[in-house]
Amino acid sequence: MSGVCAQTEAGAGFEPGFPPGRFSLGDTSSRQRPGVFCWGWEEGTGISADPWAVVSAAALTPACHLPQASMVRRVAVIGAGAGGLASVKCCLEEGLEPTCFESSEDIGGVWHYTDSTDSSGVRVYRSVISNTSKEMSCFSDFPFPEDFPSYLPHSLVLEYFRTYARHFDLLRHVRFQTTVLSVRKRPDFPSSGQWEVVTETEGVRESHVFDAVMVCTGHYQEPYLPLASFPGIESRFKGQQLHSREYRDVQAFRGKRVLVVGIGNTGGDLSVELSRVAAKVFLSTRSNTWVISRVADHGFPRDMVSTTRFNHLLEWLLPSALTGRIRLRKFNSWFNHTNYGLASSKSSKFKIIVNEELPFCLLSGAVVLKPNVKEFTESSAVFEDGTTEENIDVVLFATGYNFSFPFLEESVRSAIHDNRSLYNCVFPPQLEKPTLAIIGLIQLTGSIMVGSEMQARWATGVFAGWSKLPPPSRMMAEVLKRKPPVKRNPHERENLRMSFISYMDKIAACAGIKPSVSRLLLTDPQLALAIFFGPCSPYQYRLVGRGRWSGARAAILTQWQRTLKPLRTRVVGDNSNCSSGWCWMCLLALPAALTAGFLFSKYPQPGWSPWARPQL
Repeated sequence: MSGVCAQTEAGAGFEPGFPPGRFSLGDTSSRQRPGVFCWGWEEGTGISADPWAVVSAAALTPACHLPQASMVRRVAVIGAGAGGLASVKCCLEEGLEPTCFESSEDIGGVWHYTDSTDSSGVRVYRSVISNTSKEMSCFSDFPFPEDFPSYLPHSLVLEYFRTYARHFDLLRHVRFQTTVLSVRKRPDFPSSGQWEVVTETEGVRESHVFDAVMVCTGHYQEPYLPLASFPGIESRFKGQQLHSREYRDVQAFRGKRVLVVGIGNTGGDLSVELSRVAAKVFLSTRSNTWVISRVADHGFPRDMVSTTRFNHLLEWLLPSALTGRIRLRKFNSWFNHTNYGLASSKSSKFKIIVNEELPFCLLSGAVVLKPNVKEFTESSAVFEDGTTEENIDVVLFATGYNFSFPFLEESVRSAIHDNRSLYNCVFPPQLEKPTLAIIGLIQLTGSIMVGSEMQARWATGVFAGWSKLPPPSRMMAEVLKRKPPVKRNPHERENLRMSFISYMDKIAACAGIKPSVSRLLLTDPQLALAIFFGPCSPYQYRLVGRGRWSGARAAILTQWQRTLKPLRTRVVGDNSNCSSGWCWMCLLALPAALTAGFLFSKYPQPGWSPWARPQL
């Protein structure tokens, strides 16, 4: 046995060097780790005898460097939801010392359901189902159990978080029922980058000093309730009014006439659910809205079919007007949205929601679609088209949420208007030291949970000294490019949703963990084709670089089996061999994939997408 010890170069990534199948899918211990690595190989075989090895000495970087000097050791993580748990784990992987502060008594964030509406923070309602599938929503090195359904109720999502936290021993770093009151820069911040964090637990206040802070409270924080836009709702209307944050189930609405204001995913869900028990449900919207199903052609999860690098390349190559027409034609192939009063194909401003039942509820009259409300009287709602609906008992506002960071000092908080105020939606660019990271303040055309984990991996790499940010002046210039030229009207909140693949690839490139399709075509064609034509699942970002997972390849190649496993409760015979046909199609498309890999490496990718898609 011969071997060599080397240190990883900052940001360097290495191709997988162990034979397929060497490790089980559940083996999360065999990862590339920070610091010094020792590689070994069997002489004359070229096959690694060490699980962290690269196949040959030629793969070792000749110029090896330690990470740049970093003063970060102790990290405060605020919030123990999906982003907070991922941040704690990433800190531990980088050798940092995280302390997570969670104001409630449990992990899970918005996915921790409770019957009480008095608890702090936003919680999901009882019947909620995820809008993104399990394979596209999991942490990148920890797949959901194969027997879980593709779309998940809140109970299974929370169970998954608990399993994740136990597996990586994260709970010992979480301080529950601890509220963060303030996060302020220390007097020597320009040189130390340190923060003073004041917390409160059971009435007892404590002051801590941390080298870095990760804010993981997300963007579902304060209900957005634009009452000023609805004259009479406070002064004249005698019925009940509430925000969807207070909604838990249908019991309180039985036999009542309910007006739901807002047609986002929540507004659509609640309208459908209430129609089963309410006397009548009206759904008011001022937006053009396209409704899609979670179930795509042939019964597969929609996000697994549509979120592929191949589709992403087509959208980049084809004129936007053409891709827009193709997309709207596809939407209308399910049902004509104009006939239902939902959307016109001539409109340039619209939103997309996920709801399988809303079209039938509209078709059956269980839900009645109405335009925007002009004003309220004592018991009725007057709409902008001049129509009136009498005897309204309840007005339910499904108008979304605003984010806020009340604990941050004013100089920092006032500079964060939305995620465009942050460098790559993570770092406030005006700080002298990059020791504050905002995790999860993103809206993607895919899973927010996956995006948050990617942000955490990059941020902790910056804290540990493996990744380097540009100078503040350059980051500020980049941020200013993304900001609108004029101040936004607060009543016309823009859709800041970004392309999932573009954003994930951008942050992965910053962290040195972006997979190379063209390189994989030469070393592992089967995997390259699965990555390019198949779903852009989170496992792709564990193939190379720091934090590489030995189970990533197997997870990618078996993701369709895990998707179908919960459906195999009654097996019927089928002589067709779809998987074989798919493989032949991919092999025939190899030249196109090679061209695509070249284009992706040669030209920059578009960072923003106006096409909204549901998220977890």
